[in-house]
Amino acid sequence: MFVLLRSLYEYTPARLGRLMLMALLVGGIVLGGAACATDSDSRAYDSSYRPNPNSPAVSSYRSAYEPSYTLNRLDDGNRSDRADSLPPGLRLQTPSALVVDDRGNRLYARNTRQARPIASVTKLMTAMVVLDAGVSMSTPISIVEQDRDRLKNSSSRLRIGAARLPRNQMMMAALISSDNRAAHALSRTTFRGGTPVFVRAMNRKAKALGMRDTNFVDPTGLDPRNHSTAEDMVKMVQAASRYAFIRSTTSRGEMTLYPFADHRPLQYRNTNPLVRDPDWQIEVSKTGFINEAGRCLVMQTRIGDRRLTIVLLGANGKMTPVGDSNRLRDWMLSGSYTASR
Repeated sequence: MFVLLRSLYEYTPARLGRLMLMALLVGGIVLGGAACATDSDSRAYDSSYRPNPNSPAVSSYRSAYEPSYTLNRLDDGNRSDRADSLPPGLRLQTPSALVVDDRGNRLYARNTRQARPIASVTKLMTAMVVLDAGVSMSTPISIVEQDRDRLKNSSSRLRIGAARLPRNQMMMAALISSDNRAAHALSRTTFRGGTPVFVRAMNRKAKALGMRDTNFVDPTGLDPRNHSTAEDMVKMVQAASRYAFIRSTTSRGEMTLYPFADHRPLQYRNTNPLVRDPDWQIEVSKTGFINEAGRCLVMQTRIGDRRLTIVLLGANGKMTPVGDSNRLRDWMLSGSYTASR
């Protein structure tokens, strides 16, 4: 202590001032380095959703099926709006629609770059992000108070504090019956950062798929700020078709789940009635509705010898997307269509 006091006494005020300035500078560098490390860790953590192709959880739920089209064929870098393609003999009532075959040909196009809310069609992206994360699909997930919809007050048969399902069955409830609590529970439990990190992963996935006019703010589609275009939705449906789990789930007509301790069954039916129609061969399907979005339907299906991606957004009538789909099918089977690039 005496030596320290003596050394301080021997310093002039000027020298002490210089020492204090150096200490402040060094301290600032250390603190700045710590802040940079924290930001770096956060960015690395935010990007953790990216899949490991060798992960058993990913490979077992992804498909070896590779369509002949490319996801970005619709968007070749030219940002000018394409003209509508409304072939004679086909009159669809949905205000924003796009039908593309597996060669990238546009059979029908109307307001394809018009951004609008997409409602529960959002859940296809939710499912892809969960599968990409490589998390265990057998892990049980409980429905908690945080999963309650306080925006639209939508109902759910998955009772808070009572319902519990393995992650794969929770995703089936979200995709087949469009259950909003199930979708929120998936987003809440996939990453340590919860739903906010999950939504950021949804937007990164959209960007990676070339969906440049799409934005997600929630995993259910209840928020009307979830918006996209028909052209971007084609890319999302085509991407979803590469996941065997999504194809096998969304093409099912119905299912039975047992989310409660007493093993009481809950019967779920697909919100798209066309999957139960024997005249249709549907491979991927998702419906959506909120008041701001209207009635929405996206599908990948086979009509005749062609695989088609169908996007119908913003219909007014409850059955309008189904009616338009049947009109499209009848028109194609009549042999009166011509495809355009």
